[in-house]
Amino acid sequence: MHTIQQQYWAVREYLSPVLKESKFKEHGRITPEEFVAAGDFLAYKFPVWTWEKGDPSKARDYLPADKQYLLTRGVPCLRRASTLAYTDADEDAERLLSFADPKEGAAAGKEEEWVETHAGRAATHDSAAHVGTIDDIPDVDDADGEVAGAMGGLSIGGSKGEPAEIPDMDEIPDMEEDLEEAEDEATAAPKAVAATTGAGEVEVAKGNLLQVRTYDVMITYDKYYQTPRIWLLGYDENGTTLTPPQIFQDVSADHAFKTVTIEGFPHSATLQAASVHPCKHASVMKKVIERMNQGVIEEQQAARKSGGGKDAKSGGKKWLFRRASGNGKDDKAAAGGEDEIEGMRVDFYLVVFLKFIASIVPTIEVDSTTAF
Repeated sequence: MHTIQQQYWAVREYLSPVLKESKFKEHGRITPEEFVAAGDFLAYKFPVWTWEKGDPSKARDYLPADKQYLLTRGVPCLRRASTLAYTDADEDAERLLSFADPKEGAAAGKEEEWVETHAGRAATHDSAAHVGTIDDIPDVDDADGEVAGAMGGLSIGGSKGEPAEIPDMDEIPDMEEDLEEAEDEATAAPKAVAATTGAGEVEVAKGNLLQVRTYDVMITYDKYYQTPRIWLLGYDENGTTLTPPQIFQDVSADHAFKTVTIEGFPHSATLQAASVHPCKHASVMKKVIERMNQGVIEEQQAARKSGGGKDAKSGGKKWLFRRASGNGKDDKAAAGGEDEIEGMRVDFYLVVFLKFIASIVPTIEVDSTTAF
């Protein structure tokens, strides 16, 4: 059944028309030219991403032959997504406490509210509810008497009160002579180091190490949904390809087996990879872009009022203040008029897209643009 569904999706994408008009702000969808422009910007700003050709027989004619999809390798995944699940039954659960007088009303109670952390964790130390045992503390006077008596028993002289005889320095043996003596026969001979380590010792050593998985992350263009699509191919700490159940351990429980499924990679004849289905990408990206675009427009308006609307005075955000067309090339300003405030550029699309994907796979560090 799954094979028939994949064939249906392939035919549906093949028959879908190629988007020609830019609609990334209105609908969250982008054209293939805008996908290439956004990919060029991502690969330029973050060189961990590179363009790949893929299988020539699977190449899409609406994309350049050498820019079929984006790839980054060795993306770390330090823990499983299940460790992020949070319930009130957890030992690290939080509880809201109030120390206000109930007679003072709800307003006063909010000012006296405190958050108790680790509310579900069992007590492992003494507290008011679990008073421990305190050992007897010795008396100070008795301790001084014992020390004085011990010091009084010390003597640096002979048994009859005469000073001890000072030994002759020549009688003290030389340390070098002791080192030159023969080795002790009772000393055991060192054992030869084993060339190989037993499997049991390897398993014990693994228990003290952090098991780190890595992923190859690919970004393709989906012609039917007219949005980028993410693909994940995972490996364990030994470089062995992860099975589908293992991959779903690194996916949010709300998306595993629903939004994220195992499908054939479109630019390979044999590769199977986990994919985040793009059916909701356009609507989510539209909302995110609307929020970001409003902030960018306000920055551009403020820069124009202060006389800094040109690229030379836009600081570290030159890419936000330069007009660009759908193919990523700069448009020339209209003759005799001012540049229209455009807002966020389309080549920033994939940077925003990766931040959205990071919420679906929170433990896989797919977002390499966090500092941007």
